[in-house]
Amino acid sequence: MTTTAEKTVPSEEKPTANKRPALGRGLDSLLPGGPRIVTGATTAPAAPPPAPSLASTPAPHTPPSDGVVPLNLDQIVENPYQTRRQFDEAALAELADSIKATGVVQPVVVRPGADGRYILILGERRCRASRIAGKTTVPAIIRRVSDELAAEMTVVENLQRQDLNCLEQAEAYARLSRDFGLTQEEIGKRVGVSRESVSNYTRILKLPKPVQNYLATGQLGFSEARVLLTLIDANLIPKIADLAVEKQLSVKQLEEIVTRTNSPAVEREQAEAPKVDPNVRAAQMELERLLGLRVQIRDRRGKGKITIEYSTLEDFDRVVEMLSGGRN
Repeated sequence: MTTTAEKTVPSEEKPTANKRPALGRGLDSLLPGGPRIVTGATTAPAAPPPAPSLASTPAPHTPPSDGVVPLNLDQIVENPYQTRRQFDEAALAELADSIKATGVVQPVVVRPGADGRYILILGERRCRASRIAGKTTVPAIIRRVSDELAAEMTVVENLQRQDLNCLEQAEAYARLSRDFGLTQEEIGKRVGVSRESVSNYTRILKLPKPVQNYLATGQLGFSEARVLLTLIDANLIPKIADLAVEKQLSVKQLEEIVTRTNSPAVEREQAEAPKVDPNVRAAQMELERLLGLRVQIRDRRGKGKITIEYSTLEDFDRVVEMLSGGRN
């Protein structure tokens, strides 16, 4: 995926009509007071603090609660929760040229780390481009936040800037779940997407590594990944993914191939399925009509089980309420 160069325009400029709306709580709510704009803060810093020795542990610099301070780039440690894998070199060069001319307009955001250093939260491209531009300092806002909030801020910023490909987005959601124990519902609320969207993205991490490489390089997209996941025989996924890339298949063409591939398996399942009693079939259809969900009844001489399939928590809650007669 190709990232776009960051624009060095004042924050008060009105967004264009096609700008993606803020997600979830947005960075303004995650970062109290929002980012401060400091024009030319890196062009003539007054006595930037020297890089500390790793052997010592000096007291961290404490700026005013609402202030921006120049930090030495050597003091800033990379963000451990950075979700982007690739940074477009041409875009970084363009941003570096802009920084040479006007400085870093929007401060980076960091949090105190060990040995007098600071851990980056927001502004990876600005730091990289500043180094390319030959800068030694960068304007920064220092915030004391938890690991969880720092990770969340990083994910939200990248989602708002549309900087993540579908695989990076899936890995970001998976990390929020794995490292901080957040449910898909909680992740969705925090970044402003539905639980179903979080679920659909994390499912693509089940694809084989060669297919994930296609996603990482942009040769396949999220829509193609979802189609590949519908293959009944998972062993065929890499082969059909190779075909999709080689032939540059559209999503519709890929769907047709997957449908044809699945047909023998579906027909085989239908042929091998035991005959269903007409009364059981009628009861199954009636339950599906009442619940609005797929229902399976397996009956064998008067014994069996009823399976209700749901895909959202809303469906689950609705079925439970119906089965309990509306009782809490």
